[in-house]
Amino acid sequence: MKRASLLILLFVFAQARLGANTDEKGIPYGNNPSAGHYLQAGDAKIYYEIYGSGRPLVLLHGGLFGYIDEYAGVIPELSRRYTVIAIALRGHGKSELGNQPLSNVLFAEDSVAVIRHVTSEPVDLVGFSTGAMVSYVLTINHPELVHKLIAVGAPIAESGAVESKETAAEANAYNDPAELEKLAPKIVARRKKLYADPRDWDRLVLAFGKMSTTEQDIPKEKVRAIQCPTLIAAGDQDMYTKLEHFIEIYHLLPHGELAIVPGCEHTVFKCNPNLMLDLIEHFLQQEEVPSAAH
Repeated sequence: MKRASLLILLFVFAQARLGANTDEKGIPYGNNPSAGHYLQAGDAKIYYEIYGSGRPLVLLHGGLFGYIDEYAGVIPELSRRYTVIAIALRGHGKSELGNQPLSNVLFAEDSVAVIRHVTSEPVDLVGFSTGAMVSYVLTINHPELVHKLIAVGAPIAESGAVESKETAAEANAYNDPAELEKLAPKIVARRKKLYADPRDWDRLVLAFGKMSTTEQDIPKEKVRAIQCPTLIAAGDQDMYTKLEHFIEIYHLLPHGELAIVPGCEHTVFKCNPNLMLDLIEHFLQQEEVPSAAH
């Protein structure tokens, strides 16, 4: 079944509610020459940043408006214990768009290329929104690369989407870069500054719009086949995905855990970064004891 553009929008407008792209020390996450690197992946150069040392921890951000800076509230602490590898999805910010149609599979393969280039170890993988969907695909297609998975705020199927007047109105502007800019002028201006050619932002918007009409549900049987420990996290007031859908995903997983963040909508890393940091660190540090399927 094709996933409707309404569902893909959860990875777009929620990002506009995020704050600035620096932490309290002024580190420009997502545009940091001292931490930034490029890797040629097929027809595009993929940008990523590395912080800290220790076991490799990959961060995948949300779609379109989303970017590496979403993790500004947690990277400083995570980098004390882990080698944090924050990847910019194809076409986002300092990563090139290339000419291939966008898809979660393509985003996943780009990320795999970076992972294999940076480390020979299995990684812990954190994905938010679009990044979470990409993390599911990456884990399903390359299980040997993922030690533990944390998927935050993303559905696996169109049936998990919340339909509302708000999301319907957003959908009307989705395939028009100029109209989209009217709805979120400040964040569009900030994102455009990352591009050598600001018109590349419009190219990304249109490419993402096409992706929204072709992206497929992630089959439940493939989610059931995920064998690594997996944490599902979401805000209890997520306006884009039904709470019961996150619970459904949790029950599919053989070794799953579920964390519902109280008092938060979709952008939980902005709403409560300290709690998200605690959840991530607790999950990654706990001993791996095989549990029965739910």
